[in-house]
Amino acid sequence: MRRRNGINALRRLAGLALALLLGHGGTALAATDAAPAANDMAQRVAACIACHGRVGATSNAGYFPRLSGKPAGYLFNQLRSFRDGRRFNADMTYMVQHLSDAYLMEMATYFAGLDLPYPPVSPASDATPAQLARGRQLALEGDAARRIPACVQCHGAALTGVQPAIPGLLGLPRLYVSSQLGAWLTRERHALAPDCMAEIGQRMSTADVNAVASWLAVQPMPADPRPVAALPAPLPMACGGMPGK
Repeated sequence: MRRRNGINALRRLAGLALALLLGHGGTALAATDAAPAANDMAQRVAACIACHGRVGATSNAGYFPRLSGKPAGYLFNQLRSFRDGRRFNADMTYMVQHLSDAYLMEMATYFAGLDLPYPPVSPASDATPAQLARGRQLALEGDAARRIPACVQCHGAALTGVQPAIPGLLGLPRLYVSSQLGAWLTRERHALAPDCMAEIGQRMSTADVNAVASWLAVQPMPADPRPVAALPAPLPMACGGMPGK
C-alpha cells in the first residue's frame, strides 16, 4: 500500500510538472515562442525539485539523480531521449512529450547553471571489500581483457564530468547508478548513436555493475566538483553525445 501511494504521489507531481512546463493554464509553449525569463523558468521547473531535489539525493537508498551543475548538453540529451523514446520512464515521458528542443535546452541550461554545494556523502556501504576493490578497478583502470575502458577515461580524472555532454559520476545514489548501468546491460536504455555506453554496459556483468556503483557512491566530492572543460586525451570510443570526439 505504501509503495502504491508513493507511485500515485509521483504521478500527481508529474501532472503538476507538465502543467508548469507547458505554461500556466495548460497552454502549450510553442517552439517559436520567446524563451522564458530566468525567474519564470525557476518557477516552471519547480516541480522537478519535488523528486530530484535541489542538490540531489546522497543516501544509498535514494534513486533520483542530482540535476544541478550537470553539463547542459548532457541534460538536454537526456530530456530529448525521454521525449523521443530512447529512455523509458512514464513520468518523465509524460512531462516532456510535448516540449520543443528549444524549451528543453532552456530547462537544461537553467539546471546546468545552478552552483549549489554537494551534501556530505555517507561512507557507509554494505558492499564487501572485494566488491569495492573491483569497483575501484573498473572506475580507475577498466578491464582491458573485456574491452571495458576506465570510467575516468570518459568522465574525467576526478569523475566530475566533461563539457559539453558527459555527466559526473560522483554524488549520485548507488541505486540510480546501478539501475542505469543495468538498463544498458539489458538493452533497455539507449542514447544517441553511436551508443558507447550501451557497448560498455553490455560487456559488464551484474557483479561489475553492482561493484562500480557501490564504489562510486561512497567517494567524496573533490574540492572543485564542476565538469572539466576537456579531456587530456581522445575518448576511447566514439560517443553520439559528444560529436567529433
